[in-house]
Amino acid sequence: MYILGISAYHGDCSACLIKDGRMIAAVEEERFRRVKHWAGFPAESVRYCLEEGKITVDELDHVAVGRNPRAHAGRKLLFVLTNPRSLGKVKDRYDSKKRIEGVGGRLSGLFGKEIEKNKIHYIEHHKAHMASAFLVSPFEESAIISLDGFGDFVSCMMGKGEDNKIRVLKTVHYPHSIGLFYTMITQFLGFNKYGDEYKVMGLAPYGRPTYKDKLKRIIRYAGAGAFRSDLSFFTHHVRKTDVSGEDGEPGIRNIFSEKLIKEFGPARNSGEKLTEYHRDIAASLQAHTEDLIFALLNHLHEKTGCKNVCLAGGVAMNSVANGKIFDNTPFEEVYIQPAAGDAGTSLGAAYYLYNHVLGRKRDFVMDTSYWGPMFGDDQIKLGLDKKNRELEDAGCGIDKIEDEGLLCGKVAEFIAGGKVVGWFQGRMEWAPRALGNRSVLADPRDPNMKDTLNTRIKKRETFRPFAPSILEEKVGEYFQIDHPDPFMTKVYPVKEEKRALIPAVTHIDGTGRLQTVSRKQNSRYWLLLKEFERITGVPVLLNTSFNENEPIVCGVEEALDCFLRTGMDVLVLGDFIIKKIFKEAT
Repeated sequence: MYILGISAYHGDCSACLIKDGRMIAAVEEERFRRVKHWAGFPAESVRYCLEEGKITVDELDHVAVGRNPRAHAGRKLLFVLTNPRSLGKVKDRYDSKKRIEGVGGRLSGLFGKEIEKNKIHYIEHHKAHMASAFLVSPFEESAIISLDGFGDFVSCMMGKGEDNKIRVLKTVHYPHSIGLFYTMITQFLGFNKYGDEYKVMGLAPYGRPTYKDKLKRIIRYAGAGAFRSDLSFFTHHVRKTDVSGEDGEPGIRNIFSEKLIKEFGPARNSGEKLTEYHRDIAASLQAHTEDLIFALLNHLHEKTGCKNVCLAGGVAMNSVANGKIFDNTPFEEVYIQPAAGDAGTSLGAAYYLYNHVLGRKRDFVMDTSYWGPMFGDDQIKLGLDKKNRELEDAGCGIDKIEDEGLLCGKVAEFIAGGKVVGWFQGRMEWAPRALGNRSVLADPRDPNMKDTLNTRIKKRETFRPFAPSILEEKVGEYFQIDHPDPFMTKVYPVKEEKRALIPAVTHIDGTGRLQTVSRKQNSRYWLLLKEFERITGVPVLLNTSFNENEPIVCGVEEALDCFLRTGMDVLVLGDFIIKKIFKEAT
């Protein structure tokens, strides 16, 4: 049985394909379109998934869409009737409903073949989120929470997963939202692009949470797994906020009202200097959000009695909060799949249909993120040939080392010698983190490496940290929490005695957003880490995404273009090593 999962018509749209409950492929549309967070219909992602599965659209048994615009229709009507100022949004909701319910038509148009209506299934947004976490987790039983801005008139859904079923225990409806609260303050701080919340999370450790109590007036925990927003600080409930086109870069208008300005002062303009006040607001936002998350999780534990918890939704991308779950709740095990945000609803819709609706047995655990396209020797050679003149002009030398041990040893020597390496291997990662297949790697021991990367490649805000990849078996030696995380979804404190050893990946507050690497999950990347440890004694590499203010590179030519236009020293494409002329300091 083939099921195509689709996340469409909002940021981070995506597609995935499962066969008899086993994952075949999953990818975000942005990787093909080369526009961050691409919103619309994921046509290229669908094409890739079918190609990877070696099937045609006719062979699909079902198509699962991670939205159900008919969900909570009564509540939507009641909200409009009791909130006349929201009448202007009715047309927007109708247009959104038409787009979602037109997915079958878009598929038919894409392939020139009629898709039977009974093959299309609409799965409520937060149920898709919950399924994306629990149904691919290693747990037979687990508490589940989904938290984001909004989806299908809901911002939070909590429940319990048992075997192949999910039972909803609590729902928080529109217009109250922790995710939108975080977005609003992110905008107030001058970060206005879609998805900028992670920047504020990186800024928070530079400030003090002196305004946390003041922020409680905007949103508060109301007990019994509920929270309430003071809507006088917001505008999302009275005017359109989404400024995305049907296909293209998503956007969101400012959603804070004049009352926020009166209470907290003028909003920061994008590019304006960050002050101590801005840093303290960021710290307060993060601290209050963590308090809200932990209150919900503790309530959920009380209701379910589970030792395991699965998280999904955009708020589950808050890796700082995730890393503190062990210390602030009774949960002993935490699972967050790598695409916890809206991209993951394509995966969740497919598995919710397969396991929960159709009652099929669970027999798949997502323990790696490598579900995207891969490129073999022939494709790499073709890419090198196309870029031959540019490579020659840059003075590049090309070697091929087919022995994996020799290859990793050579690359580890480059990194230990201070070189910045583009690392392009195997299948592309699913989700926003580069996890050792589309990565830029550097020496974590160099205290100047963060500035080097920002100057030569990344060109991003100086307060944002770089992440450590570490051998799974060495986590307890370097971090205070010895709990594997192959998906880089949690931030742990670095042991005090190790911080000076890896300054380039240790944040100002002594933490790191780690990726643990096992031989089973990524044998070549694991071997590279082992070789770096052999040379330096340190089982850690600085790992950042292979890109320059664009989506992570997908194909060979994109990797070569990024390599040639930036200050990368070495590019490793499969077994091929491309080196720029090294100009040694005199």
